[in-house]
Amino acid sequence: MRTGLEGRTALVTGASRGIGKATAAALAAEGCNVVLTSRRQDALDAVAEEFRTAYPKVGFLAKAAHVGEKDQADACVAAAVAEFGSVDVLVNNAGTNPYFGPMVDLDVSRAEKTVQVNQLSIVLWTQAAWHASMAANGGTIVNIASVGGLATEPGIGYYNATKAAVIHLTRQFAAELAPKVRVNGIAPGIVRTKLAQALWENNEDLINQHTPLGRIGEPEDIASAVVFLAGQTSSWMTGQTLVVDGGSLIRHSFAA
Repeated sequence: MRTGLEGRTALVTGASRGIGKATAAALAAEGCNVVLTSRRQDALDAVAEEFRTAYPKVGFLAKAAHVGEKDQADACVAAAVAEFGSVDVLVNNAGTNPYFGPMVDLDVSRAEKTVQVNQLSIVLWTQAAWHASMAANGGTIVNIASVGGLATEPGIGYYNATKAAVIHLTRQFAAELAPKVRVNGIAPGIVRTKLAQALWENNEDLINQHTPLGRIGEPEDIASAVVFLAGQTSSWMTGQTLVVDGGSLIRHSFAA
């Protein structure tokens, strides 16, 4: 089935590496123009140059922005509309986890940073895309949550709390923006990214043993799910969060 994404414009936050970079590549392969954004312009420029060689038939725009700052979100979306005419797909992928430990010892500054990047950014970028393009033209939004938003885990409880909020924001925006815009989410399990490196780097064999499909995830596993949710193959879905975790959540529930 065709995704219907050819000629569309997608904006991906946290696009310089990991899931964001893999997602940008997957959308470009479907024929999307892609707007790449993250904190560092030099990293974005390198990815854009790599992609222009790999996907010469589509356009790329690299624009640095802090996802938790409203003015920067608005400016990035405005630049995307100026360059390509619209933002048809928004992938809210950027995330952070500056604290590992029990929530009773969590300091305010790191708590605020986690909320700003993981939770508030969903609101800011959705607002920006809606007002600049999607209210008139429609579109799709995909939010990257986490299986942690559906369970409890030691050490990353506050990160998981913000990801639980992403799952609820996905439902809320889906209700508010329908029928113009479909909003869905993805809850990845442990994926081989820098953000999750502390979880898998020295534990991969053990994780594989406890994952029904026998391996940790790769960024491309999540990117494929983003393409499905962004395109017309999921045209009767909204407000849902897909779990893409190799079965780890069902194993966790079964063991419990």
